[in-house]
Amino acid sequence: MELEDLIYKYALDNAIKHNGKAAVGPVVSKVMGERPDLKKNPKEVVSKVKEIVDKVNSMTIEDQKKEIETKFPEMLEEKKKTEEKKSLPPLPNVKGKVITRFAPNPDGPIHLGNARAAILSYEYASMYNGDFILRFDDTDPKVKKPIKEAYKWIEEDLQWLGIKWNIEFSASSRFERYYEIAKELISKRYAYVDTCSEEEFKQMKIHKKFNLECLNRDKSAEYNLELWDKMLNREFDEGKAVLRIKTDLNDPDPSKIDWVMARIINTEKNPHPITGDKYWVWPTYNFATVVDDHDFNVSHILRAKEHMANADKQKWIYNYLGWNMPEVQEFGRLKLEGFMMSKSKIKGLLEKGTTKDDPRLPTISGLRRRGILPETIREIIIEVGIKPSDATISFENIASLNRKKLDPIAKRIMFVDNYSEFSLRIPEEMTAKIPLYPSEKEYREIKVKPNDKILLNNQDAEEGSIIRLLELCNVKVDKSNHTLNYISKDIESAKKLNAKIVQWIKKDEGVNVAVLKTDDNQTLNTINGIAEHYALTLNVNEIVQFIRYGFVRIDEKNKDSIKVVYSHD
Repeated sequence: MELEDLIYKYALDNAIKHNGKAAVGPVVSKVMGERPDLKKNPKEVVSKVKEIVDKVNSMTIEDQKKEIETKFPEMLEEKKKTEEKKSLPPLPNVKGKVITRFAPNPDGPIHLGNARAAILSYEYASMYNGDFILRFDDTDPKVKKPIKEAYKWIEEDLQWLGIKWNIEFSASSRFERYYEIAKELISKRYAYVDTCSEEEFKQMKIHKKFNLECLNRDKSAEYNLELWDKMLNREFDEGKAVLRIKTDLNDPDPSKIDWVMARIINTEKNPHPITGDKYWVWPTYNFATVVDDHDFNVSHILRAKEHMANADKQKWIYNYLGWNMPEVQEFGRLKLEGFMMSKSKIKGLLEKGTTKDDPRLPTISGLRRRGILPETIREIIIEVGIKPSDATISFENIASLNRKKLDPIAKRIMFVDNYSEFSLRIPEEMTAKIPLYPSEKEYREIKVKPNDKILLNNQDAEEGSIIRLLELCNVKVDKSNHTLNYISKDIESAKKLNAKIVQWIKKDEGVNVAVLKTDDNQTLNTINGIAEHYALTLNVNEIVQFIRYGFVRIDEKNKDSIKVVYSHD
């Protein structure tokens, strides 16, 4: 392939990926990668790439697509192969009805990382025509205290992601059942009430000496049942007694030795947002989740590998009670490059006044506000799958997939920022018929008269340059007189003149726009600009494309202005 054709191919491909605007650097990299011999003359290659990129950028995106379809169809075949939808591998050991669950702690909004378990669990339940359970893990009113509003936040986020559940319940509503199982384990001498201090027990584990009188490990079931009743009757204060399960005292992992099944939390000081101070004795995660998974016949658990030790702890209860343990599949951590993924840090920001839908956050509501589609998030998660290794997703990957989904459905709107005002010198009144979508015959019309004031981005208004006002006419820029002087009307003339096609705003019909945009330092800035009048017909939450600027989501709307959140280019 000739050098010019090679550059043209990659320039078209890069332009289509970025809303009709190719960049020189990526095109040079692609060309050099295919033709290493060109590295001997990099300046000549870069010069030629700049020339062809300018030519491609002067074309409409529709013309760019036609060119690549006609001259380089192999690029579309490669694209189709990479876009083949990935599916999840089969679940292991499916013996009956598949029942999965998602068990978030309602102490804050869910983010991309912990939504992974929800999406995978729901997808597998759907794949096998099974059930999906939403279980709120809310049995820690002190350290990981639930937020009353978070229950609703999580429900709304899951619904937006397209997730439906067959059963929903909170662990805090099942205390009587947990107490019943605790009593059974004590009666069978599989559990006991420890009245030692936390430090004493820690030293016992370190030195492997467990003979203190307060441990009560080898005392009768009757004795421990009395202590259990005292715990329930609030005769012990917080920190003075815990319920432990008997495990291997020689386990090399100290955290697994006689782990705590239930502890006292003073709910008069730390009331639960749902149950208040009704309960004094609180089950731990590893105890409550086993009882719930058994009672609701959960067959498969999909969770992060950080819970690997929990599976070993939970086996003790399953074995003692003769219950079948669900199949557990663990996956690695998920990191979103450039975003803070720590739920505790996000919670800290919320406490300082940051909103859960701040577009800088990787929360589901933050990504939604930023204009990311639910289908994009689901597809990204399924593509990553259930690999045990950690995975990193860049926002560029999310934006690329989101762009492909938005491109055929998002309305095209003209917008300018950093603009200058010009007087339009045309011979007669003209009407621009501007397509709303790239492939549909739906237009809006803008009428202009001689000497109407037109706003252009400064980068498009170079002195003496010939430009084409999108779907209107070809003009020459006279910056000294602030005029746009008519040359011709047809698109063919524009091509011959190598005129760049630019967006423009009729000043007296312009709409004030405030764009919230996150920069590379994760600072949220407000950029002010003007959009065409059609912008006032858009609905809040609608995602549109500001031509040659990027995709934005309509955040707020007033009678004469709008606020949008920038998504990506």
